[in-house]
Amino acid sequence: MSEKLLLDFRLSGYFNFKKSDMKLIKEISESILKHSARNAFFLDEVFYTYDDFAKSISGIRKLIQLSIPESEKNIGLVANNDLETYASIIALWLEGKAYVPISPDAPAARNESMISQIGIHAIIGSTKVPLSSDYSIIDSCNLPETEAILNPVPVSEDELSFILFTSGSTGTPKGVPITIANITAFIECFLNLDYTIDENDRILQMFELTFDASVMLFLVPLLKGACIYTIPKDRRKYLYILELLDEHNLTVVLLMPSTIYYFRPFFSELNFESVKLCLTGGEAVPSDLTEEWSKCIPNANILNLYGPTEDTIVCSYYLFNRNGINRSHNGILSIGFPIRGCEIIIVDENKNILDKGERGELCLAGAQLTQGYWNNEEKNKEVFFNINYKGKTTRFYRTGDLGYFDEDGYLMFIGRIDFQAKIKGYRVELTEVEFHAKSTLGKINVTAIPYINMIGETDLGLVVESEDCNVTELINFMKTKVPFYMIPASVKLVKEFPLNRNGKIDRKVLEKLFVS
Repeated sequence: MSEKLLLDFRLSGYFNFKKSDMKLIKEISESILKHSARNAFFLDEVFYTYDDFAKSISGIRKLIQLSIPESEKNIGLVANNDLETYASIIALWLEGKAYVPISPDAPAARNESMISQIGIHAIIGSTKVPLSSDYSIIDSCNLPETEAILNPVPVSEDELSFILFTSGSTGTPKGVPITIANITAFIECFLNLDYTIDENDRILQMFELTFDASVMLFLVPLLKGACIYTIPKDRRKYLYILELLDEHNLTVVLLMPSTIYYFRPFFSELNFESVKLCLTGGEAVPSDLTEEWSKCIPNANILNLYGPTEDTIVCSYYLFNRNGINRSHNGILSIGFPIRGCEIIIVDENKNILDKGERGELCLAGAQLTQGYWNNEEKNKEVFFNINYKGKTTRFYRTGDLGYFDEDGYLMFIGRIDFQAKIKGYRVELTEVEFHAKSTLGKINVTAIPYINMIGETDLGLVVESEDCNVTELINFMKTKVPFYMIPASVKLVKEFPLNRNGKIDRKVLEKLFVS
């Protein structure tokens, strides 16, 4: 599809809503019953049908009714990779309650902080997590016999569906409550993109349930009767994904660039013709990596998705153009256009809306936007604001991301505001440093890291994902491309970049390489 044709489709309603009175939770239960004989999950090498899923949901629902007061709405959920955990989510929704995922692998102090902030009294889990306080623990593995009961209790769309926690700059995680209306707005838009997903699809779910993308990757398949394939905790994630693609012919995947980089040594051998839709995002998406990966999935539409947890998973998209030039900035693929119902503006430090071509902070509004951080008025005042937009007062969220709209309306992602650093008095965009380093290193991945040197000043470090790199040649090349203050003061070589639980490059671990 040509770039002009794509733009014409966008303007003519290619990505428009189809009007619907969608009642999300009711449609989930109807889909589970409709597809009872089909496979719903592939977990730890075992298939489970929608009928298996319905029975587990109903049993857990009975436990909830017996163990949790009707007035208690926000329930902890141990985020395991098993049928009982996914069934617990649906059971809680059917009972008009929200789930708060608790990672069994996270430090106990972090989990305690989350539980304390929300005021959680009951936790559902197929395993226990180490906690210092006493809570009502509901074992989701020992279920009472019950018939499949999937009719939802009536709830307002203003009720919560889940609360996820993001990292806080002070070290205290911030709770992001997402309402039924928020997730419904997202699902309505996503399912009305021009990419059909149905009961014949096999969909990868590679994320922990503490990460917002996981919601999309179990909810969309359940609504369509598709099968969800997850990653066992004891398997190397990227190797297991390749096995699933090869042995189970997955059709829909969401892969972050950090994962695709691991595939790169095998690109010449990979050919996954079954993949029809590849989603990517979660971090800056290199255009050269996408171009190479596209040859491994020759039949797939590739969508670069952008969106913070605070705006319910996804708020913009860019369709990768296989047959022409792709929009990019410093080698980073464009994040395209706002999805229907989402508003995106670029503002300066004084919250003035900037024109095309002017760089500033991305700010978001619309039906998907959270009502605010949980019991955190100070942070809410910092990142949410009202301005007159299109003739009415509109509430926006400051993302902390830098970007701009180009002359044709494509949204270009520059990086995080905190991915800028002041080096020797100059403002430096880390993605620009990475772009020039990659241009000589070819397929080797790099990450620029600001750090405090021995005399207390900020210096620029560069981490190269290779144990065989000529650092002298790299520095000499950089000297021909960038000014002196963008030349790395220190270069570290690593075999593999460390990834956090969400599959992103763990920059905090890399920063420690420069601390003497």
